[in-house]
Amino acid sequence: MSNFEQKLTEMLRPAVDMTGLELLGLEFISAGNNSVLRLYIDHENGIDVDNCAEVSRQVSAILDVEDPISSEYNLEVSSPGVDRPLFTKAHYEQVIGETVEVKLGMPLNGRRKFKGILEAIEGDNLIVVVDGQDYELPVSNIDKGNLIAKF
Repeated sequence: MSNFEQKLTEMLRPAVDMTGLELLGLEFISAGNNSVLRLYIDHENGIDVDNCAEVSRQVSAILDVEDPISSEYNLEVSSPGVDRPLFTKAHYEQVIGETVEVKLGMPLNGRRKFKGILEAIEGDNLIVVVDGQDYELPVSNIDKGNLIAKF
């Protein structure tokens, strides 16, 4: 997560918390006039359209006042879905033993994408087994991570 995304998360988390929902994380995709600020929310009882609308109202009010994004953008509020995004070390701890897909900011051994079983977390590193080989992936270098759904 970029510093900008971290600052947005810190700014918006209290508003989401006030709704009784959890802000899992957010991503800002910069694409000129088609930029998107996407928030992922969750609750133990699940998320519905009314939850997304309420968070959108609360967050929009803060964004209008603080104006942290200078360009045009669309705000999207979403449930995590089946390919649940993973933003923090705690999120990864909850899915040890599951298949994850991780994209690194800086390549490791010439590679940025890893898809495999999250075997363990040692310190600030994920241990991901890809094709029988263990890779230590620093959490601080993760650009994007997702749980891969089983069907």
